[in-house]
Amino acid sequence: MTETATSPAPIAILHEVFGYPAFRGQQGQVVDHVAAGGDALVLMPTGAGKSLCYQVPAIARHRAGRGVTVVVSPLIALMHDQVSALEELGVHAGFLNSTLDSGEAQAIERELRSGRIVLLYAAPERILTPRFLAMLDSLHERGLLGLFAIDEAHCVSQWGHDFREEYLGLSVLPERYAGVPRIALTATADAHTRADIVQRLQLQGARSFVASFDRPNIRYRVVEKTEPRAQLLAFLRDEHDGPDGHDSGIVYCQTRKKVDDTAAWLAAQGFDALPYHAGLDAERRRRHQDRFLRDDGVVMVATIAFGMGIDKPDVRFVAHLDLPKNIEGYYQETGRAGRDGLPADAWMAYGLADVVNQRRMIDDGDADDDFKQLQRAKLDALLALAEAHDCRRVRLLAYFGETYGATDAGAAPRLRCGNCDNCLEPPATWDATEAARKALSCVYRFQQHGGMSFGAVHLIDVLRGKATDKVRQHHHERLSTYGIGADLSQAQWRTVLRQLIALGHLRAEGEYHTLALTPGAREVLRGQVPLHLRVPADAPKRAPRARAAERAGRPPPLPLDEPAQARFAALKAWRAEVARAHNLPAFVIFHDAALAQMAREHPADLDALAGIGGVGAHKLQAYGGEILRVLAGVSGG
Repeated sequence: MTETATSPAPIAILHEVFGYPAFRGQQGQVVDHVAAGGDALVLMPTGAGKSLCYQVPAIARHRAGRGVTVVVSPLIALMHDQVSALEELGVHAGFLNSTLDSGEAQAIERELRSGRIVLLYAAPERILTPRFLAMLDSLHERGLLGLFAIDEAHCVSQWGHDFREEYLGLSVLPERYAGVPRIALTATADAHTRADIVQRLQLQGARSFVASFDRPNIRYRVVEKTEPRAQLLAFLRDEHDGPDGHDSGIVYCQTRKKVDDTAAWLAAQGFDALPYHAGLDAERRRRHQDRFLRDDGVVMVATIAFGMGIDKPDVRFVAHLDLPKNIEGYYQETGRAGRDGLPADAWMAYGLADVVNQRRMIDDGDADDDFKQLQRAKLDALLALAEAHDCRRVRLLAYFGETYGATDAGAAPRLRCGNCDNCLEPPATWDATEAARKALSCVYRFQQHGGMSFGAVHLIDVLRGKATDKVRQHHHERLSTYGIGADLSQAQWRTVLRQLIALGHLRAEGEYHTLALTPGAREVLRGQVPLHLRVPADAPKRAPRARAAERAGRPPPLPLDEPAQARFAALKAWRAEVARAHNLPAFVIFHDAALAQMAREHPADLDALAGIGGVGAHKLQAYGGEILRVLAGVSGG
């Protein structure tokens, strides 16, 4: 529904409150549509400014007398950070969750009932309680219920990577509050999940806004897993250990034990590393999350329990020591790097065991066959990305239905991004078709010889003609396939087997991951399926980070001359003091990009300072004088 009443101009709100000169990408179209009362489904990548798509309309509608915006948010941390950031901008906001005592909750409820609050954040399970719905009923009857914003909307889809059952109850909103506009937002949803969001949230009449999924500032890199800890350490020290200390980042592991062990090991290597997973008590998780958000240089080692709703803009890397469950999970998790638009890395170590484990988890799960089939397809897409020797970005975007480089009308598609490992260092490849046939033939001979299945290690020993005790025990040295692959190294054979499993020509079965042929193996055995693989190579010796970035044509994150660097350091020190005094993450006060612009342009008065991106009217009044004093006090400034 589109309303005819006039709201304050969204662009004026963007200037005054947020301090930005213009909307980015599709933000302006979304904001105008929603501020005028239209429903919307918004898909934008992390860091593209989804929050502004409902915050600006919320302010506009509140100023026009249309009341409160209720934001559905699944995470307490996100609510706290968003509300803190809005209050810093002079926007009256609040949240209702379990961290509030009864007096604090009652005070927020009074503000909600009165319609004075502009945005209220709450989890879906709270919104759907009789008490909360009664408050919404009262607001609606008085014309003071202005907008529903449903954040992380992919949580409503059972086909998605982060399904939350409580989101299903949000279908009550259009039924109970007809005429109140709704905006659903997510960073990650394939076509199937989008259709599910539309159906379950009853957004059939909503206008869809789908931005490019590309995150051009993120460099994608996948390495063959050999010594994962040593590989991770080399990556961190070569790429993310600068003169000012370690970068902030996230390391994802599959199990809680691996999280704990990896965090302890990184701490022993000199990193400020903390574990995070659902097995830790809530207070310890909160402390670790607060450290990560507030301090520089913290490395969070976590399961996928950590990350959604984390707004920290200066995460410089996301590393995976284990393969994610699917390509949406990979995109969502890597998207937590570089929210500020500055260079960041997505690094993953990937090996044969990852393929076997993920396939086994799907096969052994309790889901029905249709769901398992969909999960296999999603995993296959991720495996294809990991095995690729062409541009990773092109493949990643293609999964989400986007042709890289052809997002603008008339633009031609591009085959290379220039910012992934395969583009920067094109891998050598070899024709592994005949090797694949040998491997499958050997598995077939195992079945013929004794009706038994064996794992990858034993298979490789037989192929390479290695007469181990186990090989002799089963008389496999007598097989026609014994030694037919002696010309290939163990690493090459593991690559072949990984690819065969990834492509579904082999499957791993049972507790010991024994290998068996699938129906698709027949085409490979006949030579009808060509297989080209990258040549396994030792990890290249990397130059220190600044030189490596320069070689690859990537500028340093914040290019500043020496006087500007001194001003930037002074501003960061001042910001840290203010953040501690306000008990807030530093980026809530100002992002690094804003401080860098101040340091570069060196504004001499409040009018000039007002032209810096991110300096709105309220922040100019609150901090303008102090910022000018800090800049004036820097030697040589």
